[in-house]
Amino acid sequence: MKFFALALALSLACVAAGPDIEKSKTAGTTAAPIRLDLYSDFTCPHCKMFHDTILPKLVEDFINPSKAYLVFHDYVLTGPGHEHSHEAALYAAASAHLQPSRYAQVSGALFAAQSSWAVSGKVWETVSPVLNAAERTKIQQLVKDPAIATEVQNDVNMGNASRVDRTPTVVITPRGKKSTPWSYWTDYALFKSFMSDQLK
Repeated sequence: MKFFALALALSLACVAAGPDIEKSKTAGTTAAPIRLDLYSDFTCPHCKMFHDTILPKLVEDFINPSKAYLVFHDYVLTGPGHEHSHEAALYAAASAHLQPSRYAQVSGALFAAQSSWAVSGKVWETVSPVLNAAERTKIQQLVKDPAIATEVQNDVNMGNASRVDRTPTVVITPRGKKSTPWSYWTDYALFKSFMSDQLK
């Protein structure tokens, strides 16, 4: 798990140069023929399963060989069990403004301890250990910035516009073709087959 988080952080770092904050939440090369937009929530058990078991396969099969690139979106859920979802999304979004690798590391920490902070609300206590002292100070300022809340809301709005109705959903957009939301993760082989068809 730690090895995958490091590998994903390095993938994110490869494309994070420049002012566009989306690049700090992107894995792989944007020259790849397929764009994948992942909408997930840090309090969602299915999203944790995806992060822990499906995402490593997806990175190995499509991101690393430059067949696709992946953009992460914080799709905030509401209601019982998701009381701390928005706060977690704020910290994740703010972390993308730090070093390029921090979004992956903060996301990994949140998913790893989901069963704890999602109940207790100790989001900061979960996030802070993966940051250095200067980053802790900066991120505490950033999460209070209305611009960060706007970024999170933009992710939600983009998901709604893409017909996301559950998490995790990956919106598959091959160049020159219509986008397809995909949220069926029981059979990864089926997703892999669909992706292979899109690459033809």
